[in-house]
Amino acid sequence: MARLPKLAVFDLDYTLWPFWVDTHVDPPFHRSSDGAVRDRRGQAVRLYPEVPDVLQRLQDLNVPVAAASRTGEIEGANQLLELFDLDRYFVHREIYPGSKVTHFERLQQKTGVVFSQMIFFDDEKRNIVDVSKLGVTCIHVQNGMSLQTLSEGLETFAKAQAMP
Repeated sequence: MARLPKLAVFDLDYTLWPFWVDTHVDPPFHRSSDGAVRDRRGQAVRLYPEVPDVLQRLQDLNVPVAAASRTGEIEGANQLLELFDLDRYFVHREIYPGSKVTHFERLQQKTGVVFSQMIFFDDEKRNIVDVSKLGVTCIHVQNGMSLQTLSEGLETFAKAQAMP
């Protein structure tokens, strides 16, 4: 089997869900009687459809998962992870404004995983550029996280590991 990363890291906004948690929705969030996750105004908020399957696949492969988000809406982002029942997948969360490089330096300190053994999924090109300089395999997510994007990312990681 191809080599797997020792840590998979995900951005949140426009990677796991189709909005900016600090701009497009209105925290606090709650689960309504119909089971939907809603914001303060009652607007339903959702994940990209395959996100739970993506995280479950990584868990099945024994690949730990972390979040790295630059949002200023720290409480709202954590609340959504819990309401969507995704918090169980995340072994670490670096959710605060600033550089993604700082998020990754802290993840490396906390996990002991070297950058070259990490994979990172993010929708913003600038984060991909910054984090790739650390030696992390970075995958640019377009139109939300999907099983196909995960498979392509794991393939890219395995190829990078095979290079001398």
